[in-house]
Amino acid sequence: MGKRVHYPEEVKKKVVQLKLEGTHTNQELMDMFGIKNKSQIKTWMRWFRNGESHRFAQPLGKQYAYGKGPEDENELIKLKKKIAYYEMREELLGKVPGNRKEVVPEVFIQIVEVFKHKYTVKTICECFGVAKATYYRWRGKSWGPSELEKIIITICEELKFRVGHRMVRDLLRKEHHMKVNRNTVQKIMQKYHIQCRVKPKRQSYIAGESKIVVPNYLERNFHASKPNEKWVTDITYLPYGEKMLYLSTIMDLYKNEIIAYSISEKQDKTFVIDTLRKACKGRDVYKLILHSDQGSQYTSYEFQEEAKKRGIITSMSRRGNCFDNAVIEYFHSMLKSYYYNYCRPFKKLNCHTPIEFRAMAA
Repeated sequence: MGKRVHYPEEVKKKVVQLKLEGTHTNQELMDMFGIKNKSQIKTWMRWFRNGESHRFAQPLGKQYAYGKGPEDENELIKLKKKIAYYEMREELLGKVPGNRKEVVPEVFIQIVEVFKHKYTVKTICECFGVAKATYYRWRGKSWGPSELEKIIITICEELKFRVGHRMVRDLLRKEHHMKVNRNTVQKIMQKYHIQCRVKPKRQSYIAGESKIVVPNYLERNFHASKPNEKWVTDITYLPYGEKMLYLSTIMDLYKNEIIAYSISEKQDKTFVIDTLRKACKGRDVYKLILHSDQGSQYTSYEFQEEAKKRGIITSMSRRGNCFDNAVIEYFHSMLKSYYYNYCRPFKKLNCHTPIEFRAMAA
């Protein structure tokens, strides 16, 4: 057996420092300090990571038991180790919110990758209460979306989140030749929050609010002989990713021109009042007829007062009669018809869009 070599404490500390900085390889450090074997460097790094830096000063052949140094330094070293441990724990646990239960595998794997050059994997696992074997099992898995999940996400995004899990299942069979249980599809859609966005109901009248219903002065006479003689207005919904936005529009019936619009996440009275103010800006609206349905936004006292102070005559459709406001209803229908006709598949059409089905029938 070769002669054992004693390395000064300063050399050991300097080697550890350079290793932590990542500026030198083991071979370069061995050449620089005359170290016989790279296992010696690994031993020093292990002592440092385990909080056993006191072992750098031990004489040749003297081995201290774990957690113990020379008799006269025992308590001080224990205290230093305890402080180092809690500093390490604070640094690691500070990377995740809350408690251990909130640590998900992919986050834990990232933490280990960041700190494994400073602390041992075993120590990091102990801090989080994760078995070392569990960490290696997690690391062997892929945590990104699976191929099936990617396809389902793409289908939902392309169809603007307007189809349910049964339709997605049928599209997987029709377009991708993948036979998947609908429950599996539903779980994936729930996991990535890409469920179908249902059409919201109109906001109903809230008891206690002012409600003003006026007669139908327009009486389906959608002809106007000059600008700013007759306006029509309505609200429609706009699916936007995971949100639902609302569009308020005012049209001048003289040339069927959209003269003002507003987009909001709420369909309240402030929303339609803002659209009315935009339309009135720079225009003579005295004795103009403004026609709407009997939505709570238009029957509100605030909206009616805003129109009245500008000299506008408000008119309303009969309840449940969309034909009384047909022009603006048709405009909103055309606005969204491209999506409906070209992109929206239907089960009764064998998962084809109306345009696709019409072309096949022809």
